[in-house]
Amino acid sequence: MRLTADIWVSAYLTRLRLAAIPAFVVARGDATAGAVMVKLNMLDGRACCYQRSFDLMTGARSWVVLAEGPEPEVDQSIQRQRGFDPDLWVIEVEDRQGRHLLEEDGLS
Repeated sequence: MRLTADIWVSAYLTRLRLAAIPAFVVARGDATAGAVMVKLNMLDGRACCYQRSFDLMTGARSWVVLAEGPEPEVDQSIQRQRGFDPDLWVIEVEDRQGRHLLEEDGLS
């Protein structure tokens, strides 16, 4: 059984808060089945957006880079995705060190 989107987002924000990494919900999607994107704001004008990917051959889930570069370009990419999927959640993480914790167990 998979977690609902709102429970996953809540757990992710809690992990970030415990690591003293600021994060907030930029766009709230469908509570049960909305996809989630994570924007990492490096606070120097650069950003990176991650989306969850699913490998059909292995069934594994992982986080892959959707867009990376100047923050306005990353924001435009996220806006395009929200145009296709209004149920999309967007979480913004702000960390100069580039920490997002997506590689930790339980977040794939």
